[in-house]
Amino acid sequence: MLIGIPPMLGPELLATLRAMGHGDEIALVDGNYPALEHARRLIRADGLPLVPLLDAILQVLPVDDFVPAALFRASVKGNPVLTDPVHEEMEAVCSRRAPDYALVALDGNAFYARVKNAHTIVATSEPRLYANIIIRKGVVYPEKD
Repeated sequence: MLIGIPPMLGPELLATLRAMGHGDEIALVDGNYPALEHARRLIRADGLPLVPLLDAILQVLPVDDFVPAALFRASVKGNPVLTDPVHEEMEAVCSRRAPDYALVALDGNAFYARVKNAHTIVATSEPRLYANIIIRKGVVYPEKD
């Protein structure tokens, strides 16, 4: 255990978050997502639901402010206009932890393509469908005197 680090962030995930560079993307996916097939790097988060893990990650990972959009979610049946309750929960976490960023819905093909190019995929045990999100890592600015 560490002080100030959410306990659900295990050693492998913490090391990956730290190793990622500016502009790298990490995808958190639900239990139905074909993570092993799509991953360049895969971290198993078995037993963990997606929304609390998203909240924990956004406590330590800066979101990229060099681009117009840095948070992306899957869509219901590939239609960005449709949402599920899990999307509202993800939106609430993002609004609280990264208030300056919109959560952008992508159509199915665009979302899958982006996940396949992600630095890492974190496969959760989230049972709800379309509970998938991508975060683009930003920078930690130096402290001002």
